[in-house]
Parts: sequence; C-alpha cells; structure tokens
Amino acid sequence: MTTLDMIIIALGLAMDASAVSLAAAAAGFAKDGRAKFRLSFHFGLFQFMMPVLGWLMGMAFVSYFKSVDHWIAFLLLGFVGARMVREGMDKSPEIRKKDPSRGMTMVMLSIATSIDALAIGLSLAMLEVNILYPSIMIGVITGGLSLLAIKIGARLGMAFGKRMEIFGGLVLILIGSRILFSHLTQV
Repeated sequence: MTTLDMIIIALGLAMDASAVSLAAAAAGFAKDGRAKFRLSFHFGLFQFMMPVLGWLMGMAFVSYFKSVDHWIAFLLLGFVGARMVREGMDKSPEIRKKDPSRGMTMVMLSIATSIDALAIGLSLAMLEVNILYPSIMIGVITGGLSLLAIKIGARLGMAFGKRMEIFGGLVLILIGSRILFSHLTQV
C-alpha cells in the first residue's frame, strides 16, 4: 500500500467527520477555541483509534460487526441530527444547552463518523500492513479537515443564523441514512 493510497483512504474517511464539523459550527456551536479543538481533536483521535481497534480485532469479529455497523452509525447520527433539528425549530429565546462538542454527544458523533475506519483497520490487518502509520495519517487528516470545516461552518452560521442548526441536523440524518442505504444496497 502506497502513501498515496493511504492519503486517499484518509480523505475518504474524513468526509463524514468534516461534514459533522461543518454542520455543528454552522448551527452556532464551536464558537470558541476550546470547542473547535474538542471537535477536531476527538474526530481525529477516534479516526486514529478505530483502525487500530479494527486491526487488533482481526478476523474473529469481522462478520459479526460488519452486519450491524451501518445500523449503529445510522442510529447515532439520526439521534443527534433529530435533536439538532428539534432545537433549531424551537422558538424560545433560551440558550441551547446541547453542545455537540461536549459529553456523550461528542462521543456518539465520534464513534458514528469513525465506524468505517474500524473496517479499514480490519482490512489492513488482512493485508498485513503495519497499522501505526496509516492510523496516524487518518487521524491527522481528519482532525485538519474537521478544523477547516468548522471555520467554513462558522461563516455559514453567521450568515444564516438558527436555520443552519436545522440544516446541520438534516445533514447528520442524511449522512446516517447514506451509510445505512449504501450498506443495505451492497450486493
């Protein structure tokens, strides 16, 4: 496996996390440096850890996990997305407390967007590829693209306001639906 192959894989794996980062920032979250760091760091960290975990799991659990991974991602992203849509439609002036860059929401989003990386780790184990270098590359590229997406999303949020929270929630639901649909339609 060449370095270019690994970069292409890392870019592909980073897309879901970047889309979630853009949606969260556009919805008005990730305004301060700490929230931006939390989002990009956790997405990068989970994208680093999941291939390692998949690689360690090896062939023993491949068939079991492969049969439910798309459902896990769909449910986690759908839950967080639906909550964002509901809060975006809320007309009350109170401050929203469900920051996706904190707590269990952050963990759920990190897991949901990195499940494909687990499968990559399993594949790399079958190819007998050393997992450290690809995992570092995947994590760094995901963290960097997530940070870039946060900057773009923040500008969209300033321009479109609370509607972006609804849009962001719908994006999460669509990402989860795309993951589910692509797995269910594979032959």
